[in-house]
Amino acid sequence: MTKVRPTSDDFKNEQKIPYPGKQRAMGIQPQSDLSDYKAAGKLEGKVALITGADSGIGRAVAIAFALEGAKVAILFNANVEDAEETQRMVEKRGGECLLIQGDVRRKHSCDDAVKATLEHFGKLNVLVNNAAYQMAVSDILQLEEEQIRRTFDTNILGYIFMIQAALPHLHSGDAIINTGSIVGETGNEMLIDYTATKGAIHALTKSLALQFGKAQNGIRVNAVLPGPVWTPNIPATMPLEEVQKFGHEVALGRPGQPEELAPAYVFLASDDSSFVTGSLLHVTGGKLSSDS
Repeated sequence: MTKVRPTSDDFKNEQKIPYPGKQRAMGIQPQSDLSDYKAAGKLEGKVALITGADSGIGRAVAIAFALEGAKVAILFNANVEDAEETQRMVEKRGGECLLIQGDVRRKHSCDDAVKATLEHFGKLNVLVNNAAYQMAVSDILQLEEEQIRRTFDTNILGYIFMIQAALPHLHSGDAIINTGSIVGETGNEMLIDYTATKGAIHALTKSLALQFGKAQNGIRVNAVLPGPVWTPNIPATMPLEEVQKFGHEVALGRPGQPEELAPAYVFLASDDSSFVTGSLLHVTGGKLSSDS
């Protein structure tokens, strides 16, 4: 039976939460337990490092990878309790999960995360760049330099630093998966700096796919482009009026849930996508415009 998903109308009583958003503080809890997921051993023997996996999409990806047989390391910044809950959820399903606290804005943190993964698991096969920062600002003249730098340092420099740290340890058939966003294509008037970084991630993905295809013996680089997805970032960073109608502009009439994104990451991490690189995989529920 298909799981019931909240529609945009269901969010009318939701409230803002403090930043950084904690998943347990949300009213409507994101669906990220993959209770209906049917695993097929697609990632048996692989080791994955996932950034920003304390909650939201990253948590769902960690669980899905574990269900498919991968060992996972998750890099998180601030939310220790959420990260520990992700670890419990992975281990409850028989997986192994290494917690690593660090800040992707710092190159040494990225190097340390890869080193810790290698020391604990002995190898690395899949890097998922998922950590991100956003904060809605309605007027570009009110967009402070500190926020601009934080957004770009997290969303672009963090991706590049992680790739530089991981690349020497990846081999033919391994994969890098970046989290882009549909707003990197459509734009969003309240997320100017964030949308700019997501467009840059898309270009980075395509450029590295070209560079790594031959020179790095077939390491594949792809991106998943989510539409509106119900994660702690939404009530923590968006205006209340947007939170309370979240997903209204989507063709399916609702936002996505983290567990609905996870299979796309499984596909791009597995041998099923052996001829897929430089791809921007849309998982948007039919969000086709910049209407926010």
